[in-house]
Amino acid sequence: MKPARFAVTPGEPAGIGPDLCLLLAAQRQPHPLIAITSHDLLRERAVQLGVAVNLLRVSPDALPEQPADAGSLYVWDTPLAAPVHTGELDKANAGFVLETLTRAGRGCMDGLFAGMITAPVHKGVINDGGIAFSGHTEFLAELTHTEQVVMMLATGDLRVALVTTHLPLREVADAITTERLQRVTRILHADLKHKFGIPAPRILVCGLNPHAGESGHLGREEIDIIEPALEQLRSEGMDLRGPLPADTLFTPKYLEHCDAVLAMYHDQGLPVLKYKGFGAAVNVTLGLPIIRTSVDHGTALDLAGTGRVDTGSLQVALATAYQMAETQL
Repeated sequence: MKPARFAVTPGEPAGIGPDLCLLLAAQRQPHPLIAITSHDLLRERAVQLGVAVNLLRVSPDALPEQPADAGSLYVWDTPLAAPVHTGELDKANAGFVLETLTRAGRGCMDGLFAGMITAPVHKGVINDGGIAFSGHTEFLAELTHTEQVVMMLATGDLRVALVTTHLPLREVADAITTERLQRVTRILHADLKHKFGIPAPRILVCGLNPHAGESGHLGREEIDIIEPALEQLRSEGMDLRGPLPADTLFTPKYLEHCDAVLAMYHDQGLPVLKYKGFGAAVNVTLGLPIIRTSVDHGTALDLAGTGRVDTGSLQVALATAYQMAETQL
């Protein structure tokens, strides 16, 4: 794959995102990486960390074609609204965080970048800043005018996608409709083929209820909604197995014969994945017209500026974005 530019957004400026970007600069990347953030923020954080980094200013009108040398980092300067105190949230910078995401997303849509990689944001402080925000996934869907997107996390050979994401548990069952389940499964199936290069994806589908409803004795969602939806999709040629009880689906007997698991809600599928690969997992937004990957962890305010951060998840997010871009060439 010839060098293609990728955007990196450091997320919450008081968290570990800026640290991760600076640490990435220690080695020469195979592609030009553009950090979309405040130049002053990175300069100040580098001093705090004792890291020597050459910050190279770029602009959308003059973007590099080749990767930066080791020890250097390209920066598309995005001004802060207020000074950053490491480890201390400030709602004044909520708009700054969303501006970095907007620049990266629009840059991908305009062909400036082959994909975007995001470090963690803090949803609470953005909402405290007066901006309704439920997560990267939903924000990028709105930015790209995408009706339906799918959150998928992956580590090693385990991929877990979600039918519902950031919903209170009380609302999950009502949100799982035949239409939604079919839309999500079609997106997962299509992106496994076209963005991950899997010719005939094999997907395991979790039931919603314990024991997948136990023939209706523990709930009828499997009988009334999930199974009929899967039957229709199977008639379209998809290789789907389920609905299966989630407590037994995540075992080698099943996982060794699948390419992805489709879970009904956030904490049904992601605890297993994070137990297996926390710190070495990637979050991928499927269904977008652009490539977006992210780390699998939070802002870690207590670690920001300490030098005690692990770049493992960000490295996986970068590698996944590179692979997805190559598959689409």
